Amino acid sequence: MPPIKNRSVRLARFALVTRILFGLFLVGTGIMTMGFGINGYPVGDPLGDVGPFMLALEEVGYLTLGVGLLKAVAGDLMFCRRTTPLAILMTLSYAFNMLLYVIFFAHQYFVIGLLGFGACALLIYCQFDWYRPFFAGPTTVSIPGSREGEDAV
Repeated sequence: MPPIKNRSVRLARFALVTRILFGLFLVGTGIMTMGFGINGYPVGDPLGDVGPFMLALEEVGYLTLGVGLLKAVAGDLMFCRRTTPLAILMTLSYAFNMLLYVIFFAHQYFVIGLLGFGACALLIYCQFDWYRPFFAGPTTVSIPGSREGEDAV
């Protein structure tokens, strides 16, 4: 595993701007989603195809509030350089679900969904050196004080 000082961010300036904008997007939509979880969705009479889906989500209640809280916390973590890799992992499933949602239900927001997923994918590419240890094989370095041999756990 490379030492922390050797882990770099690809396209550093572009990643910084993307990280800040995506963080603002996440905080804003997270607060908005928590508001929907508390006050309900502002749906009118013409619900369309997505109406029953949104009403089912509203009936669950805590799901919308939990997703909003996750987005707001992950957005806050995006503002700090050291917590950005964690925040990107936290938002990956949200960004993928957002992309699927706009593809299949809310076509009018396709550009926003594509930009959100693209920002998350770009940040994963830029921060990939931080994720490289996840894909590394086992290390052969012995840890002082560890028990080695057949009776080791």
